[in-house]
Amino acid sequence: MNWLEVSLTVDGELAEAVADVFARYAPGGVVAERGIKYLDADDPGTPKDEVTVRAYLAADERLEETRQRLEQGLSYLNMIQPLPAPTFTPIKDANWMEAWKKHYRPLVVGEKLIIVPAWMDSPNETRIPIKIDPGMAFGTGTHPTTQLALALMEDVIANDAPDKVIDVGCGSGILSVGALKLGVKKALGVDVDMASVDSSRENADVNGIGEEFIIGQGSVDEILAGNFEFKFAPLVVANILAPILIRLMEAGLGTLVASGGKLILSGILEEKEADIRAAAASHQLEILERRQIGDWIAFVLARRP
Repeated sequence: MNWLEVSLTVDGELAEAVADVFARYAPGGVVAERGIKYLDADDPGTPKDEVTVRAYLAADERLEETRQRLEQGLSYLNMIQPLPAPTFTPIKDANWMEAWKKHYRPLVVGEKLIIVPAWMDSPNETRIPIKIDPGMAFGTGTHPTTQLALALMEDVIANDAPDKVIDVGCGSGILSVGALKLGVKKALGVDVDMASVDSSRENADVNGIGEEFIIGQGSVDEILAGNFEFKFAPLVVANILAPILIRLMEAGLGTLVASGGKLILSGILEEKEADIRAAAASHQLEILERRQIGDWIAFVLARRP
C-alpha cells in the first residue's frame, strides 16, 4: 500500500488544533515536530517557534474523500485563524519508516537531558537520554510545553529529591520516563486515552523502565479513589491545555501533592495565564516559578498550608 503524507507548519498555539483535525482522518497517529535550527553537524540545535504537524493517509479507494474531508476541517479552522495550505506528499510503502524518521533529530533539554528518537543512539554521552518513539502528538519532546515541563521537573528533582511523581495526562510517558531517569524511585502515569497508556508502556520498555513506572487509564478522580498504588506524591506534573488544567484543579489536582511538595503545570498559552493564576489562587496553590517559551508558559506551584 502507498500513503499520502499531509503536513502543515504553524505557530505553536495552532498545532494542537491542527493535530486534532489530522487525527480524525489518520488512524495511524499524528506527530508534532517543533522546528530546530542547526548551525552545523555538531550543533545541538536551537528550538524555533514553528511546529510541523504530520499524518499519513492510506492511499486506498477512499483517499480522495478522506483528503477532501480533512481539507474541509482545516477550512473551518482557517475561518478562526488563517492557516497556510497543507502539503501533500505521496509515500511508497517501502519508504514509510524512512519518511517518518527523517524528520527527527536528538534534542537537548534543560541541563542534563537529551531526547532521542527510539531508533537512534544518543550522540551526547554527557546527557541522560530519554528515548521516545514519536508516534503520539506532543509526546516527542519537540513541543515547548514538554520542554518547559521537563526543564522545571529537572530543577525540582535536583533541589528536592522527591521519591515519587504523579504524571496526570501522561501522553507518551515522556515526563514520567524523564523523572525516573533523573532519580525518582517510582512514577504513576495516568491518561484518559488508552492509546496513551499503551504508548507510555512502549516508551518505558524502550528506556529499560519496568515496574517502577505504574501506568493506568484514568485521571485525578481515579487516583483519589485509590485505584492505583498511591494517591499522593511530592512531585505532581500535568502538561495539558489550560482549560483542562483548570478542570483538573477543580477535581482536586492540588490535593495529590504531598505536604511540602511541588506541582508543575505546563500547556498554558500566554492568553490563558490569568485564568490559571485565578484558578490556582482559588485552590490555595502558590506560584513559585514561571517560565516561558514563545507563547507557552509553565509554572511550579506549592500548596499553601
